[in-house]
Amino acid sequence: MKFASIDIGSNAVRLLLCNVFENDGEPVFKKAELVRIPIRLGEDSFSAGMISDHKIEQLVDTMQAFRLLIGVFGAVDYRACATAAMREAKNGEEIIRKVKAKTGLQIEIIDGKTEAQIIYANHIAEHLEAGSNYLYIDVGGGSTEVTLFARNECVASRSFNIGTIRMLQNQVSKEVWSEFKSWIATVTDSYKPLTGIGSGGNINKLFKMLSKKEDKPLTYKRLKEMFDYMNNFSFDERIKLLGLNPDRADVIIPASRIFLTIMKIASIEKIIVPQVGLSDGIVHLLYEKYKKNISSENLYA
Repeated sequence: MKFASIDIGSNAVRLLLCNVFENDGEPVFKKAELVRIPIRLGEDSFSAGMISDHKIEQLVDTMQAFRLLIGVFGAVDYRACATAAMREAKNGEEIIRKVKAKTGLQIEIIDGKTEAQIIYANHIAEHLEAGSNYLYIDVGGGSTEVTLFARNECVASRSFNIGTIRMLQNQVSKEVWSEFKSWIATVTDSYKPLTGIGSGGNINKLFKMLSKKEDKPLTYKRLKEMFDYMNNFSFDERIKLLGLNPDRADVIIPASRIFLTIMKIASIEKIIVPQVGLSDGIVHLLYEKYKKNISSENLYA
């Protein structure tokens, strides 16, 4: 089975093409391709409340290319979800209609709660140590989703309008930042010790930069050292000397700050980076929908 998911984020638009196999009745998800286009819809949405014609054109072109790739790949189903930037854009619905007319692809604008639920659909809780406590942290361009797992159960989950693009544009007020820190402190207080689970392009990049093996987590100390190290470089130097792409060289600093803030408040000493996110959660839900439909068809055959 083949599925495709599109994550229209505040920083980038991603297409995940995924193969799903069944092994002894259990699904195995194998990424075939991940295409990332850094349109940065949040630059317009968070500052002006509207997405510009230029970025709309870029999005339409991107979605046309994605439609062709989905067709060539032979996906049996797809789902396209847009997050914070499109949620807050006054012309969001207009953009959805334009994309549908031009490409045939339907975009769904999801709220922060739904975003967190889709990320939770990755079933990460099933692979964690029973009896241990975890804090799942997904940092995007427009929002940060935080979910607390205790004894393999989702205890609390919340989405905050705190993201890398917002922070670069000084769009996060002291009140929002204070509420964010207060919520983390209150919710995690009774569930220590905690291990972090990091999601998002920036933590994935930091994981790779620190040359960690997949079975070893990042420590707070190493992440703080890397943050301090990168802060010594200018934006251009991060591109030329550290080898970061231009669309990563700026956002990686506020992303690191968000992760470090959460880890410090929640007394998290290490963070696991499984390299999954919203697009992976979408594929899981598409698979579950597909299996449910097949079962219904067999039931009434």
